[in-house]
Amino acid sequence: MTRTLLSTLLLAACCTMSAQAAAPAARPQAKNILFFLGDGMGPTTITAARIFKEGEDGLLNFERLDRTARIKTYSADAQVTDSAPSMGAYMTGVKINNDVISMKDAKPVAPGKDGNGIASIDRCGAGNGSSPMTILELAKAAGKSVGAVTTTELTHATPASTFSHVCDRDMAYTIAQQLVPGGAGYNTRLKDGVDVLMGGGRNHFTPFDAKRNPKGRGDGRDLVEELEKQGYAVANTRADMASSRPGKKFLGLYSAESHLDYASKRSPTQPTLAEMTAKSIELLSGNPNGFFLMVEGGKIDHALHDTNARNALIETVAFDEAIQTALERMRAIDPGLDNTLVVVTADHDHTMVLNGYPKRGNPVLDIVRGYTDGEPTRDADGKTFTTLVFGNGPNRPDVRVDVDSAQALAPDYHQETGVKWSSESHGGGDVKLYAAGAGSAPFRGTMENTHVFDLMKAAAGL
Repeated sequence: MTRTLLSTLLLAACCTMSAQAAAPAARPQAKNILFFLGDGMGPTTITAARIFKEGEDGLLNFERLDRTARIKTYSADAQVTDSAPSMGAYMTGVKINNDVISMKDAKPVAPGKDGNGIASIDRCGAGNGSSPMTILELAKAAGKSVGAVTTTELTHATPASTFSHVCDRDMAYTIAQQLVPGGAGYNTRLKDGVDVLMGGGRNHFTPFDAKRNPKGRGDGRDLVEELEKQGYAVANTRADMASSRPGKKFLGLYSAESHLDYASKRSPTQPTLAEMTAKSIELLSGNPNGFFLMVEGGKIDHALHDTNARNALIETVAFDEAIQTALERMRAIDPGLDNTLVVVTADHDHTMVLNGYPKRGNPVLDIVRGYTDGEPTRDADGKTFTTLVFGNGPNRPDVRVDVDSAQALAPDYHQETGVKWSSESHGGGDVKLYAAGAGSAPFRGTMENTHVFDLMKAAAGL
């Protein structure tokens, strides 16, 4: 009996030691996090962009990442979210009401108009919600460098949700002042400031002038000048950005008003999203503690609201190129991404669908040509239609007419819609997530968007 017990214990000990020897070493925690957000980039947009760029059997660059998941996008108060609460969920781990920027239990209150007729007056009121920490703020508190890059206005819902807390997404002027260290309204959780900021909408940072800046700040503050005094290098053009060097915080505002141009119509003075991403990595990666960088392809959403599928696909390809640029840069810095987590996802879907039975190789922006005979497919009234259409939007004629290839493939063609509405809306479907690198293994299955925050936070040890 004793001999049998001893043999059993020895066998168990040997098995344990063997298992420990065979177990892989623990994955290092993510020193760096790169979070890519394709605004409105739902599954159909990804599929259509893939066909547009690579063909049916190809893949976009980000589709080659190791891990995949499906993300639920509903907000605290709506089945169909807007960008503010969906991005806020990723950044804070909290379900947020529509129109609210990174605040829990806050009700949206639109800003009031100032003396110049501009909606810039904060009317949120005391006690309207609380402000949970964002992943960017947590990274800053841990001594990391942080950055936010977008093709929209820098104060738009997605970038703002990384560094700001306000009760309404339209409070662009308040959002801007939260970025200025030491200034009135500064978000002190940002410590000495966000290290890299790039986007459009310079008017939200500069004082009103009836002729030169009619959408400027009514409080007279020049936040660009204030940021320069705080040690920021400031760029207004692509050339300015290219000449910047590490060692200073960086602000790039590449449009006087509004968002950056569509990639298909980009001014040569504006950098591409890939160029902004590469420069951001250059400026942030010198910190031995690592960095957090958010990159938004924001014009995907704008093109979809405009029911212009061509622009949406071009913007998605530009977003994909920015991701590939980042992967190449980071693999040179951190081979194997052993210390870097890369996450790619969207905040919400849209109502665009890929319909009919088009043949393989049919241009995805063209009219449907059947897979059996290659001839134009016709609806119940005998009219042709495009492969990509929208559930709602403005382009719904009272009487449908034929659409030919010349129309469908034109740069400014707006796809037809099922329900007539002034502007196409978001969709409430799940979106895709792709991840790679340190801490990426738990990104799988169907998840709440709030859980993405939890996984990033855990991966970085924040």
